[in-house]
Amino acid sequence: MSNRIKHSGVVDKIEDECVKVRIVQSSACSSCNAARLCNAAEKKEKIVDVYNVRPSDYNVGDTVMVVASSRVGMNAVLLAFGIPFILLVTVVFLVSRLTDEEPLMAMAGICSLIPYYIILYLNRHRMQEKFSFTIEKH
Repeated sequence: MSNRIKHSGVVDKIEDECVKVRIVQSSACSSCNAARLCNAAEKKEKIVDVYNVRPSDYNVGDTVMVVASSRVGMNAVLLAFGIPFILLVTVVFLVSRLTDEEPLMAMAGICSLIPYYIILYLNRHRMQEKFSFTIEKH
């Protein structure tokens, strides 16, 4: 298993210290011959911001490879899904010990996620440094 995540993309826009790369994420079955007839085949275009590069090295339309370490990917999944899941389950469990009202348990669990996502949003610039991508030219 490779320790790097790679996506081929095209430079979409160049700003001061940021290169925006358009990548196409496709499901495994999108390359199937029957994909155009099947609703399961899915393609998504995403824009990835790459910082800490010299924008003068790239031109709009260049084909590049966006690279991140698999550790960055795992940490992102942990922050986006793992911690919220644990927080939600913990709060629902604790509230269930205090009351038998299921709507209250559900609301407490969902409301516990609001401060978490606010904290993530407020720390987005700090996370931008940790969750960084690099570019390799083709």
